[in-house]
Amino acid sequence: MENLDEIRYQEALKRVKKVKGFYTHLVVFVVINSMIIIANYQQLEPEEDFFKWQTFSTFFFWGIGLLAHALSVFLPSMILGKDWEERKIKELMEKEKSNQWK
Repeated sequence: MENLDEIRYQEALKRVKKVKGFYTHLVVFVVINSMIIIANYQQLEPEEDFFKWQTFSTFFFWGIGLLAHALSVFLPSMILGKDWEERKIKELMEKEKSNQWK
């Protein structure tokens, strides 16, 4: 029983590290893109339009990467359910056990 608790602890630890990694990515995204947008605003020439592709291209493409990171961290638990992995492991172990003597 203690072994099962250790396995669950390790899985929870791995999940926490993934979530922490995402939040770190999010903070870096906000800080760096804020600095880029502020720098672009400060370098505007008179009569130059601020809302152009070059101003927000880094934000856009990095945002796609951030979205992919968020989906990889949060979506599997929403789609597959809380205990899906554990049930699948048990199912595969039972299947292996029944095929062992064939």
